[in-house]
Amino acid sequence: MKMTLRSWLLLVSVQAWIASPGFAQTRAHKYLLFVGTYTSSESQDTGSKGIYSYRFDESSGKLAPLGVAAETANPSFLAVAPGNKFLYAVNELQTYKGAPSGAVTAFTMDHQTGKLTQLDEVASRGSDPCYISFDRTGKYLLVANYTGGTVAVFPVSSNGQIGEASSVEDDKGALGPNKQRQEHSHAHWIEASAGNRFAYVADLGLDRVLIYKFDPNKGALIPGESRPGQTATNGAKDFFSATLAPGTGPRHVAFSRDGKFMYVLGEVDSTVTVLANESNETFRSIQKISALPAGFSGKNDAAEIVMHPSGKFLYSSNRGDDSIAVFTVNRKTGKLTFTQRVPSGGKTPRNFAIDPSGSKLLAANEESGNIVEFRINRSTGKLTTVGEVAKVPAPVCLVFVPE
Repeated sequence: MKMTLRSWLLLVSVQAWIASPGFAQTRAHKYLLFVGTYTSSESQDTGSKGIYSYRFDESSGKLAPLGVAAETANPSFLAVAPGNKFLYAVNELQTYKGAPSGAVTAFTMDHQTGKLTQLDEVASRGSDPCYISFDRTGKYLLVANYTGGTVAVFPVSSNGQIGEASSVEDDKGALGPNKQRQEHSHAHWIEASAGNRFAYVADLGLDRVLIYKFDPNKGALIPGESRPGQTATNGAKDFFSATLAPGTGPRHVAFSRDGKFMYVLGEVDSTVTVLANESNETFRSIQKISALPAGFSGKNDAAEIVMHPSGKFLYSSNRGDDSIAVFTVNRKTGKLTFTQRVPSGGKTPRNFAIDPSGSKLLAANEESGNIVEFRINRSTGKLTTVGEVAKVPAPVCLVFVPE
């Protein structure tokens, strides 16, 4: 068949389009979505059995339920190991085997069925573990224990099993002014720095993001002293940290893509604080912006903060106002501009996740027991409600895993 010049040009243009990064970003992919839940809350049964799984079609945004992936107590936060073979959950409990601790549980994943098989579990080394992540090598799990006020590191073997803690540290520093919420240190989030040299810990009770040195050879956290001349307000020697305004109550943290800016979500005062990384992991506050509507006077607890994969937009959730706030990021200065606030489509949006393509946001509304989907405008970052896509008891964490 003879090809005309017009046909040849059309073929070349189509091939170029297929090879372009834009095409790669818009190709349909399928994922498993694992949902961590509360099986009980304040001694009340929520009706949840543990971790649930779904199939997620990126192109359509549809969720297909696969049922209970694993029965386990209060799997409030999840982390997936590099390689996507193993999943880990913190069991947010006040006591474990008679001791003041929660647990960390390891599972193998069956990508065909979406089921999880338990490998083992260990004590989290503090009550109410609420966050779990991997260091940059994938060899260690980092865990934040909220009520215990401790952070712990656990080695992970090649077969997915968890070893005993290689490091446990008590968060220390001057407490914040809120006597009800900041009566003690409350480790709420922990992640390793991009270079794996430090571990950042958001402590709600201390109004600090503590900066521990991290030894990836030993899996050890090492408290770093603050700069000369810096002391806690009570005169004690202070931890190396990024300091927030009194009463902020830091919960979770997000970073700019280049690592130059840290975005700290304040659970207690429902704000986002922007800190610039100036040198040697030293952070300076350059902006504080509310995530709530002007004049809001009700009770609210901020819950989650997530940077869009493009690095151009930042999202946070409000429990009370029951909304998702959208901010535009100035990638040069790091500062935020409020863009939009939309209802979460349920009650108490505790957690939300952006799909890997950056086109969908799924919000987990804990008290209304539903997951609501939003489309993300790639140009503006604004959200458009698609609607409820799943019913699940007390959802509190969403994790995407490639099939």
